[in-house]
Amino acid sequence: MSYEELTVSAFHRQVRARTMASADLVRWYLQRITDIDTGGAQLGAVVTVNPDALGDAEALDAAFAATGEFSGPLHGVPVLVKDQAETAGIATAFGSALFADYVPATDATVVARLRAAGAVILAKTTMCDFAAGWFSFSSRSDHTKNPYALDREIGGSSAGTAAGVAANLGLLGVAEDTGGSVRVPGSFANLFGLRPTTGLVSRNGFSPLVHFQDTPGPLGRTAADVAALLDVMAGYDPADPFTAVAARATGPGSYVESLYGASLSGARVGVLEDAFGAHPESGVVNDVVRAAVEQLSTAGAEVVDGLELGGLSEWVSGTSLYSTQSREDLTTFLAARPAAPVHSFDEIYASGVFHPLTDLVHDIAVGPREAADAPGYHRMRLRQEEFRRALLQVMARADVDALVYPTVQVPPPTRQELADRRWTALTFPTNTVIASQSAMPAMTVPAGMTPDGLPVGMEILGRAFAETHLLRFARAWEEHAQPRRAPVLPAVAAGAAR
Repeated sequence: MSYEELTVSAFHRQVRARTMASADLVRWYLQRITDIDTGGAQLGAVVTVNPDALGDAEALDAAFAATGEFSGPLHGVPVLVKDQAETAGIATAFGSALFADYVPATDATVVARLRAAGAVILAKTTMCDFAAGWFSFSSRSDHTKNPYALDREIGGSSAGTAAGVAANLGLLGVAEDTGGSVRVPGSFANLFGLRPTTGLVSRNGFSPLVHFQDTPGPLGRTAADVAALLDVMAGYDPADPFTAVAARATGPGSYVESLYGASLSGARVGVLEDAFGAHPESGVVNDVVRAAVEQLSTAGAEVVDGLELGGLSEWVSGTSLYSTQSREDLTTFLAARPAAPVHSFDEIYASGVFHPLTDLVHDIAVGPREAADAPGYHRMRLRQEEFRRALLQVMARADVDALVYPTVQVPPPTRQELADRRWTALTFPTNTVIASQSAMPAMTVPAGMTPDGLPVGMEILGRAFAETHLLRFARAWEEHAQPRRAPVLPAVAAGAAR
């Protein structure tokens, strides 16, 4: 039996009908990881399989058989978790070979919430060293392939989560986004991916990069699956003071329930022209997104064309704090972990144990030990506030609910282009930094495919705590356009999952 493209709701219907069990699905995914990720296409999306995954699923099945009740809203759902989140009893490497044998004693808050909701932690997924970049290469796991074109990049830093969910190696995926690490790989993998408003989801137990931009976020093959995962991830956590803003933001199940009756009719959407790329590779991306915008109009949305922020590149460069903040944030995180093999960013850098293409590591190394000591630091923090106000002004003047534009201005690069250093972390033309550096939520949705069959994402930017609106928009777009296409992967060995 094939479980490809399975959704949470379809899985739960079959569990209730007793035609499927969590252990069945976990076995299928584990076999598929063996056949497609380790063998076959050798995607390299999974870095560590949870050795207790099958036992956890069997325990959930036994509890349901005895009581007829689900253990929580994600009962029995196998979830892929980015290796940036600490998992008790399961190695957590943060993308670094230095941490290959590091096993945390406690779960990140998001992981604890998944377990409490009945989810099965299936496996940990690949990422670049300490999430310091847009690409997949890592000293722990090397490259992760794009399931839609095996010679191309899947994007980062949530590379393995995106590749794994796209290739049906798990049902849902936990990612993390500082500058676009949910949305870049989500765009390149034909997925729905949400960057929540910072503070809606706890960052406790996730390695940081820029703490006031960091946020875990969900990746899924459908908008409803993203909503189901966000319902469990979101909420106040005393261990993360930023989540005080989430204390009354949502109620149980509210994101899933909000999708009922979602429609594009009457939605007002602004097209941010500044964000359409002018690179040689941008044309095919622009064409796909403009065609998607036309479909929005066909579906009843009121589209306001021609909106411009003005000076977008200056706004982005003037609010970029990755090389200024990350050294301090990573050191603070590592110093609080006595069992860690190193306890500062400087020790990581001195070891030389990071992938040679992870160029942002060098930028971080020359940054200040304390971010506030950097010249212009406070001005740049204020500039982020000004950036948000400028974007809100564009939305207010045009009377639109959201802005849309290409998630990334170029298609997924080839691995050869990255080896030739066609792009660096600070020059890669991703529009995801617009939301990250202005503290606004955003969601990437599949917009379509290039003529070469490469996925293109369209980003929707909303006001703070507009997650419900973004999810309803994504759901309505999904129902209208049916944009999800599963990758066609090379045949696997005999006896593989079908």
